[in-house]
Amino acid sequence: MGRAFEFRKARKMKRWSAMSKAFTRIGKDIVMAVKEGGPDPDSNSRLRAVMQNAKAVNMPKDTVERAIKKASEKDQGDYKEVLFEGYAQHGIAVLIETATDNNTRTVANVRSYFNKCDGSLGTSGSVVFMFDHTCNFKITGEELDLEELELELIDFGVEEIFEDTDEDEEGNEQTCVMIYAPFESFGNIQSYLEENNIEIISSGFERIPQVTKTISPEEAEDVEKLLEKLEEDDDVQNVYHTMEESTEE
Repeated sequence: MGRAFEFRKARKMKRWSAMSKAFTRIGKDIVMAVKEGGPDPDSNSRLRAVMQNAKAVNMPKDTVERAIKKASEKDQGDYKEVLFEGYAQHGIAVLIETATDNNTRTVANVRSYFNKCDGSLGTSGSVVFMFDHTCNFKITGEELDLEELELELIDFGVEEIFEDTDEDEEGNEQTCVMIYAPFESFGNIQSYLEENNIEIISSGFERIPQVTKTISPEEAEDVEKLLEKLEEDDDVQNVYHTMEESTEE
């Protein structure tokens, strides 16, 4: 299997994100999608994708509808997507995606986390080149020929397609298929799946490290302190790093 498969496996093993945090993220995604393309999901592909993700984490339908309505109001502020880059202890590169309505606050908070954990906040471009910006789709795996699907999607730059397991709304394990491709391929793949009536469970964007660094369990604890502070911040959407999870006891 390729890097995307290993990356997803590592992320699944560490489900740090509480449901309330997932709802906060999606709420911001709804605002940004509505501000960009309007409140009608039929004509706003970004909003369609966010609504699929909301369903995947069991966000109530009426909560989603209220968020769309609120995002459509003129006095609703917008969120700006800002990327932060830096290093945790032991040479681990860290990339942070934020969505904020107060950049001054977010910068101050992120800088304080790095300072408290003996890390260093870097300048723009200092670590982003170490990560591949990818898009991904989780689709229903029933009655799909993966080899045939991969051939159909090869022209869209798809890099990895593999079977995986996840939990459905009732908590039962179900088989799904993961598709990974370059960031810019998102729109074309979304259109293909929709046109061919392939159900999209969820979709999104991730930054996969090109090279990882293995450190000791004790060193990993140092890095985890910073990652946890970042992940708990309401302005932070995603945190990526180059640390290889050690399997040593």
